[in-house]
Amino acid sequence: MKIASLRALPLKAPLDLDAQKTALGSRAEAALVLVEVTTDDGLVGYGEALARYSLRAYVAIIEDLLAPIVIGQDPFEVELLWQRMFRVFTGKAGGVLLEAVAAVDIALWDFMGKAVGQPVHRLLGSMGRDRVLAYASSISWASDEIAVAQTEGAVRRGFSMIKVKIGGPVEKALARARLVRATVGDGIKLCADGNCAFDFDDAVSLARGLHELGYYWFEEPLIVEDIEGYHRLRALSPIRLAAGESEHTAYGCRDLISRGSVGVIQPDVARSGGITETRRIAALAYAFNVPFAPHVGFSGAVCVAASLHICAAIPTFLTFECMTFPNPLREELATVNLGGPGDLVDSTVSVPSGPGLGIEIDPEAIEKFRVR
Repeated sequence: MKIASLRALPLKAPLDLDAQKTALGSRAEAALVLVEVTTDDGLVGYGEALARYSLRAYVAIIEDLLAPIVIGQDPFEVELLWQRMFRVFTGKAGGVLLEAVAAVDIALWDFMGKAVGQPVHRLLGSMGRDRVLAYASSISWASDEIAVAQTEGAVRRGFSMIKVKIGGPVEKALARARLVRATVGDGIKLCADGNCAFDFDDAVSLARGLHELGYYWFEEPLIVEDIEGYHRLRALSPIRLAAGESEHTAYGCRDLISRGSVGVIQPDVARSGGITETRRIAALAYAFNVPFAPHVGFSGAVCVAASLHICAAIPTFLTFECMTFPNPLREELATVNLGGPGDLVDSTVSVPSGPGLGIEIDPEAIEKFRVR
C-alpha cells in the first residue's frame, strides 16, 4: 500500500466580528487548508492546517515541497515521513512549514485508523475516555452587553468552566474579569486569555488581580517569543500561566514546560506538526506533570476531531476548548458536528468513535468554501 496522491484545498468562511473579538482585534474570516491523502487502493485520509494568512503559501508548500516526499511512500511510516517533512528546510523549522506538515500528518493518522478499522485515539493508546471535559471559549473582548450575554449563554448551556478574553489597559481588563465573575458567581471556574497584549509589569498586576477574583489560569499574557519573560512572570504570579498554542514543536515547548513557566500547555494540533508532534509535546508535559489542554481556536472540523482523539489518549489531559461562536468550517465541513456546545452533557463532549478521525468530510461543503 502506497500513497498515490495528495491534494491541498484552501477553504475560507465568514465569522461574526463581535462574537470572537480579542485583544488583537476581530477576524472577518476563518481560513484553513484541508489536505486529502489518497492511497493506491483508494482509501482517503484528511488533515487540516490552520492557515490564517496567505492560503496560497500553504498550498504551495504542501503540493510543491511535501507531496513529493510522501507520494509513493508507505502511509504507516508516519514517523519517518514526519522527520523528512520536518527537514525540508534547512535551519530552524516552524511557522507555515510546520502548520503545513500538521495537515499531512493528521491525514496520515486518519488513513491509518481507517485502514485498521480503529479510531485514532486507540492507535495512540487510549485512556478509555469516550467523553472529555470541555470549557466554553471564549467570552469576547467586545462590549459589556455582549460579554454578559455570552457568559449567561455559556452558563445556560451547562459549562462549568469559561474562558474570558481580556485586553489593555489593566484597569479595563480587570473590570471585565470582575463583570464576568459577578455574572457567574462563585460556582463556575474562570480563565483569562490576554492574547499577548501585555508587557511584563502589567502582566504581574493582572495575574495578582485575576488571582483575587478566583481565576484558574492566565493565558498568553506576554508575546510568545518572550520565553524568559514567562519564566520571570511565573515566579511572581499567584495564578498558573497557560501557553503553547503558538509553539510549533516539542523543542519550542521544552523551556516553557521544563522550567515550570506554565501550569497548562496548549499546543494546537493543526499548527504544532500534527498528531505526531503534539503527542510528543504531551509526553514532555507528562514527564513534568504539566496539565494538557489543547488549543482549537478558529480551526475547522478536522482539527476539532483530531484534538478530541488526543484528549482521549493523554494522561495529563485537563480540558478541551469548546468554541462557542459560529464557524462554518467547524460546523459544516464534516457531516456530523462534533465538539461543539450542542454536544455538551455534564460539561463534557463526545470523542469520535468511528475509524480514523471518525468524521466524514462533506464534498458539498468543500465546494461551498473552497477558494479558487
